[in-house]
Amino acid sequence: MEDEERLVTSTCAETETEIENVLRPKSMDGYVGQEKVKDNVAISIAAAKKRDDALDHVLLYGPAGLGKTTLAHIIANEMGTQLKVTSGPAIERAGDLAAILTNLNEKDVLFIDEIHRLNHNVEEILYPAMEDFTLDFILGKGPSAKNVQLPLPRFTLIGATTRAGMLSSPLRDRFGLICRLETYNENELTEIVTRAADMLKTAIEPLAAREIAKRSRGTPRIANRLLKRVRDYSVVKNHDAIELSDAKNALKMMEIDELGLDSTDIRLLRSMAEKFGGGPCGLDTVAATVNEDAGTIEDVYEPYLLQLGFIARTPRGRVLLKKGYDHIGLKQPAGRAEQLSFYETENENE
Repeated sequence: MEDEERLVTSTCAETETEIENVLRPKSMDGYVGQEKVKDNVAISIAAAKKRDDALDHVLLYGPAGLGKTTLAHIIANEMGTQLKVTSGPAIERAGDLAAILTNLNEKDVLFIDEIHRLNHNVEEILYPAMEDFTLDFILGKGPSAKNVQLPLPRFTLIGATTRAGMLSSPLRDRFGLICRLETYNENELTEIVTRAADMLKTAIEPLAAREIAKRSRGTPRIANRLLKRVRDYSVVKNHDAIELSDAKNALKMMEIDELGLDSTDIRLLRSMAEKFGGGPCGLDTVAATVNEDAGTIEDVYEPYLLQLGFIARTPRGRVLLKKGYDHIGLKQPAGRAEQLSFYETENENE
């Protein structure tokens, strides 16, 4: 299954960009959750305004779909400045970055999504730009070459990444504010679903909003996506508001269970249980069995299953834990209880 086809993937499809912009809050007051991050950012914004200076560079990291881009827009709005948006893969050459930086105005915000994917040569240009607000480049070649420094306006760089560990130390150290975004709890997601329904001019019952929130894997992007599908179901049924039965029936049709697992997640768990006796089994072997790319399984499917405690990654391979057996309604093999208990403890300590 392609990642773009999954309803419970945190990746944003191109077709969803417009609706995400509609649902995106414009101020800190409308941004639900992430209280610690909001408090730290709000203090930094207030201080920057009092100094009449640009905000410190900000690094936002955490799983996809938690609101890093939204927070970047809010920061620019709160600072009263323009936001320029780009991404690491889109900046292919140092000249591309130079063109972007020289077109910034004083205190503007430059947002670079997937900043961990910046080209190394581009990253080198970024160091003096972030630290000294200068653009260093070489004119000419050989002995006659000259190093030229071009002053830049004081700007704020906001970098977003799902893989903070892939950032180089020199780049990471130049961010004055580093914020980790956490997955959302059920109450926060219920509030997000209710707010999104209101912006879509759709009435929704509180229990229906909570049902959608429960199956959203702690991710607002998934919650908004499921809300749109449930809304369609409710409209077809000619209901004035989205009812609890609408949410349950629509999500059942989409094969999304009470924990937010879809058919591919269940197929992965069943494959480990029925074909490999619960493991250990290699990633490539599991991928071939469920006809999925190994990288997709590792980056897309496994993180949530690990978070739920359904599987564990061990030096010998992937292992299905007791919670995973229980969820798919299978009994763990005899004599596996002690081994599974060991892996569960190991998984919790990681």
